[in-house]
Amino acid sequence: MQTSALPPTVDQCVGASVPKPAAASHDVLDLAPDDRRTAFVGRLEIAWDPRILEPRPWTADQSRWAARLLTTLPPGPVLELCSGAGHIGLLTVAGTRRELVCVDREPVATAYAADNAARNGIGAQVHARTATIEEVAEEPTRYALVLADPPWVPSAGIDRFPEDPPGAIDGGPDGTDLAVACVRTAATVLLPGGALVLQLGTAEQATGAVAEAAAAHGLTVEEVRPCAGGVLVLLR
Repeated sequence: MQTSALPPTVDQCVGASVPKPAAASHDVLDLAPDDRRTAFVGRLEIAWDPRILEPRPWTADQSRWAARLLTTLPPGPVLELCSGAGHIGLLTVAGTRRELVCVDREPVATAYAADNAARNGIGAQVHARTATIEEVAEEPTRYALVLADPPWVPSAGIDRFPEDPPGAIDGGPDGTDLAVACVRTAATVLLPGGALVLQLGTAEQATGAVAEAAAAHGLTVEEVRPCAGGVLVLLR
């Protein structure tokens, strides 16, 4: 149940400031105006185009779980790695005072994340940045919650999804290359008592390479939860 007390603002709960927000780059977004699409994910209207991964409605399961966790996690901002259009993070923090940092290596993805935040009236609390997973680990900001939706399809299987951009779904030989990178970064940037909610394709990925990486970096796989399109993994 949502508590009545709102979390403190970021300035009250972390020593290092959250990276400055990036406004949507309309030069990037306007490159494909005829291909732009919108759909509702949960209660939010999300825009994207075929240059990035289509937001799937079932991914709202990750947001709902994360939002429930936020009611008991320590004060602090939320980080979304491999954010794409930003829908998972946006749905997680909507209705809270938590600030959100959306990070993706693709400029078009971060432009859409910023645009979608503004579209849904929460632009002031969302910061969208183009960076790699590893670059985030080098920054001083610490987070109460990390969300990650990395590519998790094994490289040999990406041809089964011809509508998806290859770079948005190719997770390496066993599908866990970027997931392991997310675990490493989360272990560095999480506040004490914080949590990581990670999306993967299979339970075997969670209990194999991801669990090994977690153990090596001081995190524990607490729960693996099946969902409509894959599995969700809670690490603390």
